[in-house]
Amino acid sequence: MAAETPERIIQVGLGFWSSKTLLSAIEMGLFTELGRKPGGLADLRARLGLHDRSAHDFLDALVAMGFLEREQGVYRNTPATDLFLDRNKPSYIGGLLEMANRRLYGFWNDLTEALRSGKPQNEAKHGGEPFGVLYADPERLAAFLRAMSGLSRAANIAIAERFPWARYHSFVDVGTAQGDLAVQIAKANAHLSGIGFDLDRVGPVFASYVAEHGLEDRVRFVGGDFFTHDIPRADVVLMGHVLHDWSLEEKQTLIRKAHDALPAGGALVVYEAIIDDERRQNAFGLLLSLNMLIETPAGFDYTGADCRAWMKAAGFRDTRVEHLVGPDSMVVGIK
Repeated sequence: MAAETPERIIQVGLGFWSSKTLLSAIEMGLFTELGRKPGGLADLRARLGLHDRSAHDFLDALVAMGFLEREQGVYRNTPATDLFLDRNKPSYIGGLLEMANRRLYGFWNDLTEALRSGKPQNEAKHGGEPFGVLYADPERLAAFLRAMSGLSRAANIAIAERFPWARYHSFVDVGTAQGDLAVQIAKANAHLSGIGFDLDRVGPVFASYVAEHGLEDRVRFVGGDFFTHDIPRADVVLMGHVLHDWSLEEKQTLIRKAHDALPAGGALVVYEAIIDDERRQNAFGLLLSLNMLIETPAGFDYTGADCRAWMKAAGFRDTRVEHLVGPDSMVVGIK
């Protein structure tokens, strides 16, 4: 039997070293610069404004972590960082990480206080409104919504391809953001028409994205607050990365409202980083729930069994959980 070592404990305990190195690289636009042109040490030092003391270790740390490649002294992106961290590509997800760098990194320093108080540790801690600035700035809002699309795209495509859409004719994506889920479903299923439902200020971003994909004839936007307005009626209601923002009572309210919006035989699809029922495997989902502790007054992530029970209580007759990609799964309820 191999002797125990403290290696993993040390790696996790000092994990903020690697996290902050990646976040700083995104903040500096390193991967975007390399997307334009790979470069050597001296070249990148000048292009990024790096100090002589820092540049070599910084770039080689990113090589060692698997975020850069280096051949004969020339640094370039890996396939993954080229696809997801170059700001000039539509698949860029760095906007979410930029927000994590600006906001969440500091807030998580107060996790211990959150664990003891149960209260948010973000702007709300001092009377601010967490997303007020984000939603007040159209450019920043658009960048954030694009980042959310990039982060969710693999799961969106999986839903578009795997769900039995042939049984249905219409859908509504609740909390649609930029509208990538609606777009992916419509692209993969030419017989469907869909609605993106979100706050009014999201509408222009949604409309632009749908137009980019030539789907204006089948996908439209409806503005509203899902707590104060009815969910638009459709054969399928989808909620992606929505329920975990809210308290148990609010989650149950949204599920009941989805049930009311569906015809008999209609389906509710809830997806996010669903925690495994034994609460042992999906570490990302559990850590995301701690992030909800930091960010929201009462939000939390949950298991598939939890969500199925809430659906049953709302009147859904059949429920199931299906893994999508990575940490994401969907819970499906049939009315």
